[in-house]
Parts: sequence; structure tokens; C-alpha cells
Amino acid sequence: MTTVAPPSEPPRPAPAPRRRARYVVAVGGCVIAIVAIAVLAFVLSDNVVYFRTASEAVADRQNLGTERFRLAGAVVPGSIEETRGGVRFEVTDGDATVAVDHTGSPPDLFEADAPVVVEGSWRSKRADSPFDSDRIMIRHGSEYSPPDVDTSERDAS
Repeated sequence: MTTVAPPSEPPRPAPAPRRRARYVVAVGGCVIAIVAIAVLAFVLSDNVVYFRTASEAVADRQNLGTERFRLAGAVVPGSIEETRGGVRFEVTDGDATVAVDHTGSPPDLFEADAPVVVEGSWRSKRADSPFDSDRIMIRHGSEYSPPDVDTSERDAS
């Protein structure tokens, strides 16, 4: 007589892999990263101000319209006039010259032939329209030289 062994229990399934959970976390992380990048790009795009030389700004005047940008050049000697609200002057890059109406006080180093960057926009798309500025930045070299200090009084005492 043969003895029949009792039926064995069916094998237990292995614990379910956590692939699905990892997949959900990975996809969720990617979605959050994409949204964060999109929000940053949208917020920062309003704060970006492009830099143009006087020639580039004049050539691209129609496309720029009244969009805000930075205009670089040197202050034309003899063109500086004080106005009630600021100063009027011309900026050139050697090829093109742009009339600038600035609102506010110019910086201390503002003078003829000074390399400047003015921030603002064209008043209109017309060719004779000036550039309206509300910020003047003086471009200067990276070398610093301390001011001369008179020490003769200190030595005498």
C-alpha cells in the first residue's frame, strides 16, 4: 500500500515588488520638477532685461517696440542737458547715436565720454523717438585704485 502524502500547501507568492510605488514616486518627482522649472522660467522671464549696443537697438527698433531693454554706449560730448526731471543726452557706439531722456538723477561718475548702460525703452517705434531711461549704470574697469589721501596734516602733529 502506498501512502499518499497530504497535499502540500501551495507556495506563497513572493511579496509584491515595490516597483509600482517607486514608479509613482519617480513620475511624481519629475512632474514636480517640470512644474518648478516652468514657474521659475515664467517668473524670471519678466525680470530679464536684454543688453543692446546703440547700433543694434536702432536696427531692431521696430521689433523692440516699447519693450524694456538695456542700451550701451558712450555719452556724446556736448550732448548733456539737465531737465526738470533728470537729464537728456546722446549715447553712441561709434556707428549709431541715440537720444536718451533720463528721469532721475544721474550717477556721480556720469560725464561726457563715460561708457554707460541705460535701462528703459523706446518712447515709440518712430525713428525720431528718444529712448526713455530710468536707470543709468556707469561701466568701469575692474581695476581699483584707492583715492589719494593727504597725510601731511597727520605727519605734522
